[in-house]
Amino acid sequence: MPEIRQNIATKEWVVISTERAKRPEDFKSKKEKKVLPERSETCPFCPGNEHMTPYEVFVVNDESGNWKIRVIPNKYPAVVYEGTVEFKSEGIKRTVSGVGCAEVIIESAKHNLSLALMPEKDIEQIIKVYKERYNSAEKDKRIKMVIIFRNYGEQAGASIEHPHSQLIAIPVVPFHIRYRIEEAMRYYDETGRCVFCYMLEEELRLQERIVVETGHFVSFVPYAALAPFHMWVLPRRHTESFGDITEEEINDLAKNLKLTLSKLYYGLDNPDYNFVIRSVPVNEKGKEYYHWYITIMPRLVKTAGFEIGTGMSINTSLPEENAKFLREIKVR
Repeated sequence: MPEIRQNIATKEWVVISTERAKRPEDFKSKKEKKVLPERSETCPFCPGNEHMTPYEVFVVNDESGNWKIRVIPNKYPAVVYEGTVEFKSEGIKRTVSGVGCAEVIIESAKHNLSLALMPEKDIEQIIKVYKERYNSAEKDKRIKMVIIFRNYGEQAGASIEHPHSQLIAIPVVPFHIRYRIEEAMRYYDETGRCVFCYMLEEELRLQERIVVETGHFVSFVPYAALAPFHMWVLPRRHTESFGDITEEEINDLAKNLKLTLSKLYYGLDNPDYNFVIRSVPVNEKGKEYYHWYITIMPRLVKTAGFEIGTGMSINTSLPEENAKFLREIKVR
């Protein structure tokens, strides 16, 4: 019989369709395998094509003076940097100025790399850039929310193959994030503890859905995973803001992400995925009830009418089997 599970932290319901459940190996990516060059003449993110992109906001160079990581304004931004925040309300019409920050973080000079294949040291440097740009964006008094995300592959919304991620800073807190904050606050008021810390404690105790454990981070498939191989990466230390990550934690997160994404890469034949750093809104910093984390969502299934109509997901796989499958993948 199918189960309807609920995530204790987000309150999201998901149907675990046991009668339609597929084996983990059935979800291997069926996309066409491409052999990408190390550099593409037409890629705006490749070395030598810097004239195709806007000015550099931030850059990390190697010992020879060549760039390793570039941060540039998004050429087609969802929000623009110039302007002031103005709220307007007239009848049913409510608007806020579309000001903020939209940056692209070009993660490597090599066109054909992914996080799963990069050396840990390179991933460490990327995370350091994430932190620098995150903290820089938070200093803008107009900003209420900073989000870092990575679209990997066409099914995840990536229009350019070159390894990159994005930062968006906006003047409002989206409803679904506000709802998660309120649920975490409610749990804290009722129990006196962080719901994310409790979730992590239980997952470690049960060990059924753990994928990778490192010194400071744990990746696991949540009990109410929204889709096949949906994963969370939680820091063991309770902290609400990604911007507070320490040097030691950055090194360990690089190790954890390398292992976790490599297991996806080799176990499911390099699937497309979305990667999001979920941190606290700017005005919620210093609160005890929230805990930052990362979500990884492989794009292996499509959303249909049930999901749109109910706001619930159908997961045709068992989280426990997905986690076991990934744990057993040997990475190279």
